[in-house]
Amino acid sequence: MANEHETTLSALQTAIRMEIDGKEFYQKSSKSSRNPLGKELLKKLAGEEDVHRKVFENIYNNIRAKKGWPGGKIQVDTGKSLNTVFSEAMKEMDRNVKAIPGEIEAIQTAMAMENKTFDYYKSQGGKATFGAEKDFYEKLAIQEEEHHRVLLEYFEFLKNPAAYFVQKEHHSLDGG
Repeated sequence: MANEHETTLSALQTAIRMEIDGKEFYQKSSKSSRNPLGKELLKKLAGEEDVHRKVFENIYNNIRAKKGWPGGKIQVDTGKSLNTVFSEAMKEMDRNVKAIPGEIEAIQTAMAMENKTFDYYKSQGGKATFGAEKDFYEKLAIQEEEHHRVLLEYFEFLKNPAAYFVQKEHHSLDGG
């Protein structure tokens, strides 16, 4: 049991570090972004990473104090609010905006980070001992997947804004 306990605490410490690193990256990228949509999106992602960190820290402290995973459901946003921010901002975007190479690279790095975090949470969910733990990691994995999807959409926009808008308008015209 002690070994399992230490393994869980170690996994949580890794998750906390990943969330701290993610927040720092998103804050730095947001400050350097010259695109209002990018600034807002990256700032929102930094905030979500901080929320995750706080949840992990609470769970970590609870496990250390009580030697078990907290009972009950732990609420995790599935990332839909991030999608809403992106969708609303896209309505206001200039269709002739120019791609920003540094921002494209930052978004590629962010997508890789989200994939790594997704893989980690899926793995931890598969190893989970407690039902609440498994549920928690699965919800986090879904949120990280949604973060990646929104980042990918922003990446596609940055690569070729005109083609992005044509594709989006085509989907709405053909019902797709």
